[in-house]
Amino acid sequence: MRILVIGGSVFLGRAIVEEALRRGHEVTTFNRGRSGADLPGVEAVRGDREVAEDLARLTEGREWDAVVDVCGFVPRVVGASVRALNGKAATYAFVSSISACSTWPAEAGSDEGSPRFECAPDAGPEDGDYGTLKAGCERAVERGFDGNVLIVEPGLILGPRENVGRLPWWLTRVARGGRVLAPGDPGTRMQVIDARDIAAFTLAQAEAGVSDRFFTGGVLGNVTYGDLLAECRAVTGSDAEFVWVKDHFLLDREVAPWTELPLWAPEGPDFAGVWLASSAKAHAAGLRCRPVAETVRDTWAWLREIPEAERSFGRHGIDPEKEAKILTEWS
Repeated sequence: MRILVIGGSVFLGRAIVEEALRRGHEVTTFNRGRSGADLPGVEAVRGDREVAEDLARLTEGREWDAVVDVCGFVPRVVGASVRALNGKAATYAFVSSISACSTWPAEAGSDEGSPRFECAPDAGPEDGDYGTLKAGCERAVERGFDGNVLIVEPGLILGPRENVGRLPWWLTRVARGGRVLAPGDPGTRMQVIDARDIAAFTLAQAEAGVSDRFFTGGVLGNVTYGDLLAECRAVTGSDAEFVWVKDHFLLDREVAPWTELPLWAPEGPDFAGVWLASSAKAHAAGLRCRPVAETVRDTWAWLREIPEAERSFGRHGIDPEKEAKILTEWS
């Protein structure tokens, strides 16, 4: 197949390109060339999707069997891409997010039939937060593309080249060893997925010409928080001692859930369903998820190739002094 990937140079986008090349497809990538290098073997078209002239240059004389849009965040911008590519491909696969679902993470059992946030398909960046705008992007694709529309809504994505910084931060922190602040309950059952498994599923659906919507959040309870950190300790060879601190103690000290201690979702109404969304439909359609231990191992192998000074975790990770203070107070 001939596949256009909008993005394609970092994390999930790169995994999609790698998988497409492995399957023998002809791949075109369209990006600005700022976030990362394109993989060898692709036709790399440089351009900004917000610039009409760049979209026109991309589509001139080209057609594809499928478009995979990995980096759409603003409905108005996605809508412009859809209009430019309408009639140029049979399938438009849009990578959205479970965050577009208005019942997640507060309610258990969210799935493809749950309501999405209200957001117009021509909304601008000022018209909502990340999840709200993703819902608007979905509508822009569904209403503007005349062919097959495939909406993929991932949950918590991990894996090599993760640019969000959740698992990379934990691996780096655990590798330093010593007493490590671990949040909440080590028995918390999570639901995570490897970017490479989403890539394989998305391409399989595109190859089959599927027009549908799928949650791709992994297997329910495929790892506990304690086992995830234990895997980090095992692959790094660390002497880390995990000190599990109760949710209320951390909240009282203004530790930010999800960011200061990545993947930490304290018990309570705000996060009641964070690990309980259903990807049963995708699993029935062929989604296969590798063991979480493999994801941890491969992510550490990738991290070891990067100088520690160059590792970026965005806004994730607790300040070492704050961590040490809390550990002392807890003891």
